[in-house]
Amino acid sequence: MAIPLFQLKQQIVDACHRVYAKGWVASNDGNLSVRVDGERILCTPTGISKGLVAVDDLCVIDMEGNKLEGATHRKPSTEMKVHLMAYKERPDVVSVVHAHPPYATGYALAGLDLGECKLPEVVIALGTIPLTKYGLPGTDDLPNKMREFIHQSDAFLMELHGVLTVGQSVLNAYFKMETVEHFAKIDFIARQLGGARLFSKEQAEELLAARARYGVTTPNIGCRAADGYAYPPEFRDHPGPGANPGPGIPDDRLVEEVTKRVVQALKAKN
Repeated sequence: MAIPLFQLKQQIVDACHRVYAKGWVASNDGNLSVRVDGERILCTPTGISKGLVAVDDLCVIDMEGNKLEGATHRKPSTEMKVHLMAYKERPDVVSVVHAHPPYATGYALAGLDLGECKLPEVVIALGTIPLTKYGLPGTDDLPNKMREFIHQSDAFLMELHGVLTVGQSVLNAYFKMETVEHFAKIDFIARQLGGARLFSKEQAEELLAARARYGVTTPNIGCRAADGYAYPPEFRDHPGPGANPGPGIPDDRLVEEVTKRVVQALKAKN
């Protein structure tokens, strides 16, 4: 059953206030959105603090970014191009959150991904958190650069920019942002203590297989383990490229092939 528009508006406002209270955005930073139906998206406006945004400030746009509803003095966020790309590429995506949580954004600025197999909850919930390529904010360059990554995970570090998460509800997308920042903070602390230990390939693949038991069906291409690359069950016919301590996901051609198979699987479900 579809959620009424007024309830979606309150969900977006609540999430905005949470994001601001967490210190993940400053000034007018960040943007959030949610599907209303197959043709409409509810989104935050440009030029307003997420700590102050109210129900009447929100805008409704179509799938091309044209404003359909909302206060005359409010315009949709300039970052909706990225959100719309996610909705078009991923029919399973219901909500998108973009923010600048300090630890995770620090990794994005340092050119580091969060693609190693660490913490059971993160491996199960997200698998990998890739570092996407930089694109100019507010232009088609950004969604075009992120498109190749959107089928790899539900969370993304945006190079030199921030973090983007997608989910099956507003709260789900918000909690994924919370998971990313919590993981980044823990990993940062572990680095100060000499570096975090990675799961073995066997341990990581046990966790990846457990996703099904927890009802996690979103895209996942695995993660880098201590002794190889750990894959979810559906991709284990691929030879692992080996552990890679550096930034980025190893073996671009292999990742591209796995991503194609994720896309095919999603299309088959829909």
